[in-house]
Amino acid sequence: MIQSDLNIIMPEIVLAVFAMLALIGAVYSSKDKLAPGLVWVTALVMTAVAAWIGMNGEGSHPAFNGMFIDDAFSRFAKVTILLSAAAVLVMSQEYMQRRGLLRFEYPLLVVLACIGMMVMVSAGDLMSLYMGLELQSLSLYVVASLRRDSVKSTEAGLKYFVLGALSSGLLLYGASLTYGYSGTTLFSGIIQTATEGSVSLGMLFGLIFLISGLAFKVSAVPFHMWTPDVYEGSPTPVTAFFATAPKMAAMGLFARLLFDAFGADVADWSQVIALLAVASMFLGAVAAIGQRDIKRLMAYSSITHMGFALMGLAAGTEFGVQAMLVYLAIYVTMNVGTFAFILSMERDGAPVTDINALNLYARKEPARALAVLVLMFSLAGVPPMLGFFAKFYVLNAAVSAGLTWLAVLGVIASVISAFYYLRIVYYMYFGEEGSELQTNASPVLWVMLMASAAVMLFGVINMFGVEGAAASAAATLLH
Repeated sequence: MIQSDLNIIMPEIVLAVFAMLALIGAVYSSKDKLAPGLVWVTALVMTAVAAWIGMNGEGSHPAFNGMFIDDAFSRFAKVTILLSAAAVLVMSQEYMQRRGLLRFEYPLLVVLACIGMMVMVSAGDLMSLYMGLELQSLSLYVVASLRRDSVKSTEAGLKYFVLGALSSGLLLYGASLTYGYSGTTLFSGIIQTATEGSVSLGMLFGLIFLISGLAFKVSAVPFHMWTPDVYEGSPTPVTAFFATAPKMAAMGLFARLLFDAFGADVADWSQVIALLAVASMFLGAVAAIGQRDIKRLMAYSSITHMGFALMGLAAGTEFGVQAMLVYLAIYVTMNVGTFAFILSMERDGAPVTDINALNLYARKEPARALAVLVLMFSLAGVPPMLGFFAKFYVLNAAVSAGLTWLAVLGVIASVISAFYYLRIVYYMYFGEEGSELQTNASPVLWVMLMASAAVMLFGVINMFGVEGAAASAAATLLH
């Protein structure tokens, strides 16, 4: 029994053993010399584990009496998490080394955060859910304040820690209420209790508190207040990490909890998720208009995009889950490319984040400017970019589930948010003369930017198999 359980969680074990061995190795070696190589080794290990999960996974396999579930849904999320984390690590190596921020702890904390995320998307029990969530959160608290000589970075880490502790309290209270009224912490037991009889008021309160705790993790309104400050204050590679893998993990956990534990009560929680989606889409779209710092702009952009992802979840259907997964995969890819460009923005060796610095950028770097244009159009949902089809998926899912009003509001929010994406394009091609922006000549950042833009252009052909994988993942979750 234990042997089969350990085989199921082998990817997590491999990453955990790697992190511990690397930590021991760092203690007995020169940490400064070890860090650059460790970043690349860590990225390779994570990519290899992602490939292993993608190629060897078939069927659904519960472990530890249902506390951990390995199925197509969790495998889709894990591959996305690991590949995006590996991409961010590779992009960040030169940036952090040049600024004296690269320490051996950084890639190890990213690995530990990813292990927590992998447990989150495979959770089949309220206790394993919380264990994965806290492992991720504790690692992210530290990396947010990695720049110890910066007041903004320290402030970002402290804000994230305090508000994260509050969200964990809400989540734990919801878990205790759910356990008290259902008599079990297993998702399968909770849904069985709900199916055999009507859902009690206590369980509904537990569900609302659980949703509130998880809404913080996806930075959904009104639990978004930490996002702009943390995105701005954290080192830019850390911001790139926040904007990719944790979003996939939190939304995956959201879907796992709602369908596996409360799938019998879709009519009640669908209304709550729809409200969170509308609030997130509109607040992110409107608040980003006044932002001049591109990192804060991307923070509000992420709030808007999580609103669209929640729209797919609010549908409460298999197609809605598929749409959400497709949306997140495309969103993560767009963010990797966008942050590859933000990491390359500098002047006199210092990082630049003011969007005014992009004035007439296309004259000096036409290829990069074109790639950024593609990414901005995709983030705005302009056809024929892949971002348009991501939004079309979730809008279609909402309409199919009878939530036409939600889809209409989503279209309006998308039109509003297009303003600040197109404003960046306007500055690059038609802005005013100003001090020239220099671009980091890193080949890694160039490749990531161009590859992401190419995916947004050519992915419309067959989405590189993501659509089929997402359909299989959604079918597994709901059946």
